[in-house]
Order: sequence, then C-alpha cells, then structure tokens
Amino acid sequence: MKFLPFSTIRTRILVIAFFILTFGIGYRLGEYRTSKSQSGVQVVVNQAAPSTINVNFSLFWDVWQRLNRSYIDKTSLDAQKMVWGAISGMVNSLNDPYTLFLPPKENTEFKQDLGGQFEGIGAQLDTKDGHIIIVAPLKGMPAEKAGVKAGDYVVKVDDVETTGWTVAQAVAKIRGPRGTTVMLTLFRENEAKPLEISIVRNTITVSSVDSWVKSVSQVTEISGISSIQSFENNGKVAYIRLSRFGDRTNDEWTAAVKDLSSQYASSKDIKGFILDLRNNPGGYLESSVFIASEFIKTGIVVSQKNSDGSVQEYPVERKGLLLDIPMVVLINKGSASAAEIVAGALRDYKRATLVGETSFGKGSVQTPEDLPDGAGLHITTGKWLLPKGDSINKTGVTPDVLVPMDTLTASTDAQLAKAIEILLK
Repeated sequence: MKFLPFSTIRTRILVIAFFILTFGIGYRLGEYRTSKSQSGVQVVVNQAAPSTINVNFSLFWDVWQRLNRSYIDKTSLDAQKMVWGAISGMVNSLNDPYTLFLPPKENTEFKQDLGGQFEGIGAQLDTKDGHIIIVAPLKGMPAEKAGVKAGDYVVKVDDVETTGWTVAQAVAKIRGPRGTTVMLTLFRENEAKPLEISIVRNTITVSSVDSWVKSVSQVTEISGISSIQSFENNGKVAYIRLSRFGDRTNDEWTAAVKDLSSQYASSKDIKGFILDLRNNPGGYLESSVFIASEFIKTGIVVSQKNSDGSVQEYPVERKGLLLDIPMVVLINKGSASAAEIVAGALRDYKRATLVGETSFGKGSVQTPEDLPDGAGLHITTGKWLLPKGDSINKTGVTPDVLVPMDTLTASTDAQLAKAIEILLK
C-alpha cells in the first residue's frame, strides 16, 4: 500500500483489520488514511513529559528496573517489546477497542490486508462449536490446490492441537512467509480418520469483487433448498459479492458492473441484482461512497461528525450504471463499517431491500498515523451518520427481511435463496 506525501494525501476512512480470516479479513473500523511519519532509533529514552501534562513516570522506571533485576528468565526481557507493551497498555486504558497501537509486524499486515495481498495459504477460517473450520479455500490458491475443502475442521496446525483456539490464533499460526510449509491435520465428514495435508505458503492476491448472472438451477449455493426451485422459470438474477473496500476495489467493481449493466440492458431475463455484503468488514470511506453512487441518483451517502464538533458530508459523487435495477442487499453480523454505510444508505433512500441479519454496528472513525520503525497508532476521532441522521454504532443496520443463518452448507444458503425469491416473485 503506497502512501501519498502528507501535504497532498487524500482524506480516506478505512478499517483496522483484526485478521480473523487466514487471508486477512476481519472486523474493521473506519479511519482516515494519513502518511505522517517520524524518525526514531531503537533505544529507550527517558524523555520528559510535555509541559502541559503533570505526570510522574518514576513508578514506570521503578517497575522496569525491578523486572530487569529480578525476573528469572532474562531472555524474555526484550526492551523493545516491553516499550511496545507499555504503549499498548496506555492506549488500552481508554477502553476503546478501536483506538489501538500496532507494533511493526501487525501494522504491516494491516496495510497488506487492505491491499488485498499477503503471504499464507489462502483459506477463509471461522469457528463452529468451538472448533476451527475452513469456510472456503480461495480458488487457485495453495489451500485449494493441496486439497483443502470447505467444511474441513482444522484439528492441528504443525502437530499442535487447535482445541480452544480463536480464529485470530489460527491465522497467526497458519500464515507465514512465502515458500515455507505448514502442516494441517483436518477432520472431514465421512472420512474414517483425520487427513494430514502439507501446504507450501505463497503470495495470496485476493479479489474484493466476485460476480455472476445465473438462473435458479445454476446457483449451487441454494440447490439444497427445495422451495426455491419453483422460481426456476422466472428469469435470472445478477450478483456481486463485495468482500472488502480496499485498494483495488473501485477498479474491480467498475469492470464487473460494466459487464453486468451491459447484460442487463440487452437481456429481459435478468430480473434484479443482489449485492452481497455479508462478512464484509469494511474499508475506505471513499470506496463506500463510490459503490453507493452506483445505485443512488443524488443525496448524502454518509456524514461524519468529528471530535471538534464539525460535520463533513459525503454526497453521491458520480452517475451510476445501476440506478434503476431492482435490488436486494445481503448483510449479516459480519457486515461492518463501510459495508454498513452502503447498506444503510440504500435502506434510507429505499433503493434496496435488505435481507439477512443485523449488521455488526461499527460507526466510529479512526485516524491512523505511522510511527517510528514501522509501528502504527489508530485514534478514534469521530463517528459517521447515515443519510437520515442515524448512528448505527453498537446497534447495526437492521434488515427489512430477517433471515437467520442457523446452518450453512455449500447448498443451503437461506439468505441468498430469500434474496433470489424476492427478485423473481
């Protein structure tokens, strides 16, 4: 991810990745993108507090010296990590999960995530019944090529049992430098014993846009739902899944929509359009405004209220190609930040029917700054409001049609089936 000089940087809002998927997607938080940097050296400097702050650091250094003098495992006393830990503790004392300090490694991964490129195996992870499960291997990536399949349970990683692991822990163990190998022990339904699959990590490039135009019989994700088959002869639907609002999203979106709008203009069989924002953790604000402008003719997409009391409005910025097509938006508990901006704007302008579950509820704005030696600091500086003035922070966007996802297999996507049913009725 390249940063423009601070004097010319475009204001952007993006999201912080907590890397809850192997290919880097996580719940993300709206932010400005800046390139403010400072120089520094890797030494501990007992710098005096600013004159405007009355604080005594003697206790800090007292504890530091006691640890260095008495702690039994001297090899664990890494001065740089202790400084990072102290900074993290200071930031965490604000009790704001979205204001955080990122050491260099985590800051680099965060930037790679929005760039859509990282090193790993290329598989989406989640938890089910307390176990790590493969949601989907990415097409053409190392996991798929090695034989990993959707629905596989990850029992071990490099012979270490995953019982009790969070997704973040699994991601940290499975990711790694290109060319290195990771061994996954998988439990697969209908297999008599666990499978051991060795996977060579590679550079993973993830597209943020996936699209198709299909009839009911061609949509394998709903083939196990018998009730939808009655709509087989009612026409086709167009579909775009947007997995993030990242660096390449606008270009990928433009290419997909250009093709889709051409098909829609020339075919009477396409009855409507589905925008799938499920498990989309968000991304750049400017990208959410760009996407929303595809469907809304005029008006404010989102407003931002800053910590200084000022309000900045972001209106529709272009003439879209899909202003009149009937549409449904899919959201769920994993739809956050920029995804909620788009869904909320389309709801407020009555441009689309929302189907699924109440979204995550991320409505605050973070400003990231680059710190010495590659570290990063993200500070909550404001909140954003939907066109009608609603803040969805901690409440989320509520769908028009609630469809819980109690069970999901490769052929029983009830939310997608409901969206198709609405368009083909």
